[in-house]
Amino acid sequence: MQPRMAFRMCALLVLLLTAASAHAQELFDPERTQGLKSPASEGVHDLVTLVGEGKFVSAQVSKQGGISDLTFVILDIDGKNVVDISIAALSIIGLTQSNPYGLVLLQSTGSVKTLTIGFPVPLSFKQELKLSVDVREAGVVQILANVIHGKAKK
Repeated sequence: MQPRMAFRMCALLVLLLTAASAHAQELFDPERTQGLKSPASEGVHDLVTLVGEGKFVSAQVSKQGGISDLTFVILDIDGKNVVDISIAALSIIGLTQSNPYGLVLLQSTGSVKTLTIGFPVPLSFKQELKLSVDVREAGVVQILANVIHGKAKK
């Protein structure tokens, strides 16, 4: 094969792969699903459960109150654990600014702490997405969660 023809074939292949990748990441019918637990007693609380096929874009979990930050945020997709970490651990390991790992802890001047979850590409789920918390501290006034999600195809 001639060099010029090989270059054209490679360029065409790159264009096709780029288009296929962009199409695979398309998101249809985006929406927000919210969950609230107030007050949040000790124990496991399911905040958002999505059943069926879809794509996870991002989530935000805000915790108000509590003294030890031993509240764990848990994200399971199709029965596999994606996130399971306490608010205290996020603070200790320094996930307090934008990073490629996808978890960022934000803290207001008051007692509200917010964990944001978002990855470079949407994560697909076929059966179920569940966002929950495991509260292992007293005094949590409320936990508010928002999940941004959509469908993979029309």
